[in-house]
Amino acid sequence: MKGIFWLASYPKSGNTWFRAFLSRLLSQNKEALDINCLRTDGIASSRNIFDYITGLEASDLSAAEIDELRPKVYAYMAAQAPKPLHIKIHDAYTLLPGGQPLIPAGGSRGAVYIIRNPLDIAVSLAFHLGCNLDTAIAHMGDSEYCFSGSSRHLHSKLRQKLLSWSEHVESWTKGPKFPVKIIRYEDMHASPVETFTAVAAFMELAAKPAEIEQAVAAAAFKNLQQQEKQAGFQEKPANMAAFFREGKVGSWCSALTQEQVLRLVSEHRRVMRQFGYLSEQGEPVF
Repeated sequence: MKGIFWLASYPKSGNTWFRAFLSRLLSQNKEALDINCLRTDGIASSRNIFDYITGLEASDLSAAEIDELRPKVYAYMAAQAPKPLHIKIHDAYTLLPGGQPLIPAGGSRGAVYIIRNPLDIAVSLAFHLGCNLDTAIAHMGDSEYCFSGSSRHLHSKLRQKLLSWSEHVESWTKGPKFPVKIIRYEDMHASPVETFTAVAAFMELAAKPAEIEQAVAAAAFKNLQQQEKQAGFQEKPANMAAFFREGKVGSWCSALTQEQVLRLVSEHRRVMRQFGYLSEQGEPVF
């Protein structure tokens, strides 16, 4: 029963919120949720984990050399762990030059893929990166876009190929040879108990209904915001005023211009329609 459950998403899609819920659910003694001590098992792009397992310094290797070793790192983690691991990942599901996937099927129990309206992602991503909305929208349409991809300085994380938003979604919803549970950020808001109950069952977590409800309540966005105000959040980029900023559905309505909306819809129309973000008439739903 060992192996890895991947907690996958394009950035700013609700991954941290989901991990907060999961952390509370996994807590054996059901102690208070601490956003700076989440009980999941790190992020796939962790430089420290890579260095520890390989015995190498990632800083001595090229990004391509690191990518060639990453599947072996994950296979080793899955084999050595005494229990299932729950690992956050923002990388798109990509293939290496030799044709093997960056995320190996061997050792992967499954993935939860969190998808969010790209109109709202654009707003959150701009705040996250400290850039303007047009730049964030351009990143979301760029097939070459990466996190931690610059060679000008040493990043705390390994390079993560994101591709465009549409390509990222399709890479995870069509590519893996292991089970993938797709959940929408908007359903996490509208029907949190039902959505998280279905995910818990997919991840083979023997959780009682009351435990699901307690975990949902503990991970409520206002609670995460309050904790960040009181103690800060270790994962917050230095350039951000707050990580847990709004967490709303539909914030794009007052933030994006009509031209920006049309650009996003034009670039991502097919995938947006597939996952219910556009009506049959092509109008945004959320």
